[in-house]
Amino acid sequence: MTTTISRDQLAARVARDIPEGAVMNLGIGAPTRVANFLPAGLEVILHTENGMLGMGPEPAADRIDPDLINAGKQPVTELPGTAYFHHADSFAMMRGGHLDVCVLGAFQVSERGDLANWSTGAPDSIPAVGGAMDLAIGARQVYVMTDLLTRAGQSKLVKECSYPLTGVGCVNRIYTDHAIFDVTPTGLAVIELFGDNTVSQLSALTGLDLDDATITDVNHKELA
Repeated sequence: MTTTISRDQLAARVARDIPEGAVMNLGIGAPTRVANFLPAGLEVILHTENGMLGMGPEPAADRIDPDLINAGKQPVTELPGTAYFHHADSFAMMRGGHLDVCVLGAFQVSERGDLANWSTGAPDSIPAVGGAMDLAIGARQVYVMTDLLTRAGQSKLVKECSYPLTGVGCVNRIYTDHAIFDVTPTGLAVIELFGDNTVSQLSALTGLDLDDATITDVNHKELA
């Protein structure tokens, strides 16, 4: 049985890849954990779609301010210089290409980087697109943080998404509890493995032809 890493371990790994000076949005769910693992001294400005720029990590239980929440209604902290603004201005930042990175969850990601994360299409499902579409097309880098497999054991990495799409060809990198994948013109490339996972095992789990040129030195696009 292959080993995996925990959500917090994965959040810490994502945090290591956030470049200095980035303006970043963290999607609802597991991606919000990334804020707790950003290295001390690293200048990263966290944006929330409900109108906050300069969000800090989650507060201690006895330091919660009910007026300070992220888009998922979780309590957060503010850093020196934090700014607050109208919801419409927040979406203008997202749609206008002003975010360097966003980290989103996913139901499915195709080998071409198509993202499905707002609905499973089930008749009884509650659509919850929120700002995901705006982030998917507006952020300069789109990272996905998710478990590789569903609770039923199905791969979230697929050849073609069967769920309603959030964005087409928008994902750059996928962080999973088994491995990290980059989206390339020829498909998905494994760039880092966790535990005892191998590329051949991941190919069997996902049913995809994966690039086996595994690397550990990950380069980032320059921030404009």
